[in-house]
Amino acid sequence: MRKWISKLIPLIMVFILTSFSYNIIEPFVTIVELPETLKIKEPTEVLYPKCETVIVNDFIPAVTPVFLGESYMGFKEALAFKESQGNYFVTNTMGYLGKYQFGVETLQLMGVTNVASFLNNPILQEKVFYANLSRNKWILRKDIRKYVGRKIAGLDITESGILAAAHLAGPGNVKKFLRSRGNHSVKDAYGSSISYYMKIFAGYDVSAVVKAEKNPRVL
Repeated sequence: MRKWISKLIPLIMVFILTSFSYNIIEPFVTIVELPETLKIKEPTEVLYPKCETVIVNDFIPAVTPVFLGESYMGFKEALAFKESQGNYFVTNTMGYLGKYQFGVETLQLMGVTNVASFLNNPILQEKVFYANLSRNKWILRKDIRKYVGRKIAGLDITESGILAAAHLAGPGNVKKFLRSRGNHSVKDAYGSSISYYMKIFAGYDVSAVVKAEKNPRVL
């Protein structure tokens, strides 16, 4: 009898374990419908990058959390994100270069003649960006004094908005926009307009651009 019991016990254990494998209870899943007010029904524009490019060892970009404020850093990173998504090494379909998408003619004004070197030099790109802001500030100095704080074509005019629009369309076109009370406006090849840049880049602190220079050069 003991021999039979010793032989049956392993068989019984196998049977018990096997029966459990076929009776796994599936978890109860509750499906919750997202409220209509939280559903995204159209594309939502993102004005700020999720990271900020920082220069390490002169040429190697690293990623750190962005400062999403209204400082000069916030201004230039938001503008760079709109232009190139913050990519130093990109050239668009129109031939504009780098993080801030400069044209060759603008680079020549800054003393930059080697396009390949410019595209591979983040520090030089940052210097050109600042120098170009200084130049645009000098060209638009009277308009900045006259129109900042006013409302034109439904827009609150700010210095940062003026400088961003000048980066997009050139300071001459921004002058015409302001002096025509918004009647003269232009768009770039991708559909961005002076009034659009005036709006989305309004209210930043660009006091870091201290000096307005007529002919700044970085090289």
